[in-house]
Amino acid sequence: MNDDLFASPKSRLVTQMLAFFLGIFGVHRFYVGRIQSGILQMLTLGGLGIWWLYDNIMIVAGSFRDADGLLVSDWGPETDRLIPASTAGSIFDELDQLRTEVNELHERVEFAERLLAAPNRDGPSGE
Repeated sequence: MNDDLFASPKSRLVTQMLAFFLGIFGVHRFYVGRIQSGILQMLTLGGLGIWWLYDNIMIVAGSFRDADGLLVSDWGPETDRLIPASTAGSIFDELDQLRTEVNELHERVEFAERLLAAPNRDGPSGE
C-alpha cells in the first residue's frame, strides 16, 4: 500500500538495511521511532534471532509500521518527500493572497452589518 496519506516519512530501504545488518540490536526500531521495542529487542538480541527475522520479513512485505502506526512503505529516500523551496514559496504567496481576500471580505461584512444595524434617520419611508 503506497497511499501517501498513510505512508510513513521514513525510508523503507534505510529501515531494511538497518534491520538486516543491525536488527538484533533494534536499530531499525529506533530509526522509525519505536524506542521501547527497540530497547527490548536490543536486550534480547533480536528475540534470539526470531524477532530479527520477523521484522525483516515484515519490512520486505511492506507491513512494518513506525511509531505513529504509519506503514513504512516508500523505498525512496526521505528527501524525495520534502517540498521544494520553489513550491513552498508559491504556497506562501497563495496563503498571503487568501489572507488579503479574507480581510477584504471581513471588512465588507462589517460594513453591511453597520448599515443594517444603523437606525433609519429619515423616519419611516413614505413620509
